[in-house]
Amino acid sequence: MKKIVKAAFIDTIPVLTGYLVLGFGFGIILKSNGYGILMAFIMSLMIYAGSMQYVAIGLLTSGASFITAALTTLMVNARHLFYGISMLDKYKNTGKRKPYLIFSLTDETYSLVCNDNPQIPADKRNDYYLFVSLFNHIYWILGSVLGVAVGSIVKFNSEGIDFALTALFLTVFIEQWLSTKKHIPAMIGVAVSVICLVIFGSEKFLIPTMLVISLLLCIYKEEGKND
Repeated sequence: MKKIVKAAFIDTIPVLTGYLVLGFGFGIILKSNGYGILMAFIMSLMIYAGSMQYVAIGLLTSGASFITAALTTLMVNARHLFYGISMLDKYKNTGKRKPYLIFSLTDETYSLVCNDNPQIPADKRNDYYLFVSLFNHIYWILGSVLGVAVGSIVKFNSEGIDFALTALFLTVFIEQWLSTKKHIPAMIGVAVSVICLVIFGSEKFLIPTMLVISLLLCIYKEEGKND
């Protein structure tokens, strides 16, 4: 078990650096809007969705309705529906770990789990998935709490801090691009995103983008099987 924990920790170190920065930024913005460490801890523990937590601050401060919050959450996190579908086989036999694995499937965790560390034996991979997910969750909580704590002591100009989330997404995209020889799925994702952004606008393009990408990737996958 120690080897599995060690491997999971080493593999999640890049996420550690990113989540500390992103969580720190979230904590600073949260503090600048009048919320404290307890709120940061609860949101990071229970919501655990970087982009949605940044958006949630605006929803909280504007007094948004439940329906608005629910629809916004759906749009922001719609991509996780498709992540989940692609993880059906990997998480099929994870037993009691499954509920937490489903809950904690972030973009970065998805990237690590999909790349399957070849040094992990097949019968230990479920534990590896669990510890990768757990470590990443801890990193995010730690970064958020530290952000609020430091924001309570030092005054920051929080303008532009939320761009760190975009930077992390870009880093994950580049890492996956370099780690695979097949770039067609990535190019489909970029092309569809740009087209839908132009057609639907920045506030409404996410769900159409995900639907079109999923359809095209399903077609691409079927064609690959028939070759």
